Amino acid sequence: MNDAVSITAPALIKLRRAGEDLALPFTRIRARQAGTYLSKHKGRGMEFEEHRLYQPGDDVRNIDWRVTARTGSVQTKIFQEERERPVLFCVDYRAPMFFATRGVFKSVMAARAAAVLAWSSVHHGDRVGGLIFSESRHQELRPQRGKTAVLKFIQALVKSAARRSERDRSAMDRPMERLRRVARPGSQVCIISDFRGWNERAESHLVQIARHASVWLIFVVDPVEMALPPAGIYKITDGISQAFIDTRGRKLRKGYSASFDARHDHLKTLCRRHAMSLIFLTTKSDLLEVLRNEIIARRVA
Repeated sequence: MNDAVSITAPALIKLRRAGEDLALPFTRIRARQAGTYLSKHKGRGMEFEEHRLYQPGDDVRNIDWRVTARTGSVQTKIFQEERERPVLFCVDYRAPMFFATRGVFKSVMAARAAAVLAWSSVHHGDRVGGLIFSESRHQELRPQRGKTAVLKFIQALVKSAARRSERDRSAMDRPMERLRRVARPGSQVCIISDFRGWNERAESHLVQIARHASVWLIFVVDPVEMALPPAGIYKITDGISQAFIDTRGRKLRKGYSASFDARHDHLKTLCRRHAMSLIFLTTKSDLLEVLRNEIIARRVA
């Protein structure tokens, strides 16, 4: 199988060492305390630990009235801060992601980016989960610890790519709505996509996620999506059928590039407004170099 167009488990497993060598900036974020107000730093969530007798000074909102009624004594819930941060990777496997004119398919680059970051996350003690979506289905993996969690995620990336849909692209509002439901406060969320089909509803869900979670958008594109090739007539194929595109129109080429620039600029503005990070990848990018440069830039900032 050609690793440029196919997503294979061995190729993603080989990225383990590279991922472990990355010191991701989001692994450093730690919450100092829990409260009713959202922290600027989006701290971790809280997990239930045990019940104990209510003591003067305890928060009355933590009284468990069911246990109190059953035992006859006032019982309060005790929580502890989560020690591992849940890291969720939302990977786009819609039909336009299985495309490239050079380098590797966008879907392959997305899977590689997710695998590298997943390996890095578990190496630094966080839990890894994911949401893999296409036009017709999605697969959800709850965050888990350790190497096994990454291997399960890789298996899901490979299987989901093998049974992908051939339907036209769909909007991203449904995947974002689902992600909003599963992303817990304090999570790190990485959305890897070409962000086609982006609309107001998808943006609204993303903004809600960013209020209580740290968000990275990884924008994957093929160079020909940024600008049409020089004026001429080009044959294109999906391996079965063929078609031709005519790029001789100057107005067409200019409008095409402007449309992509507008989409890119909109994502950049959205990230600035809501304290999200945007990483730009092309299908011919050196993935590890891009990630290292992004990490260095964030340390300097």
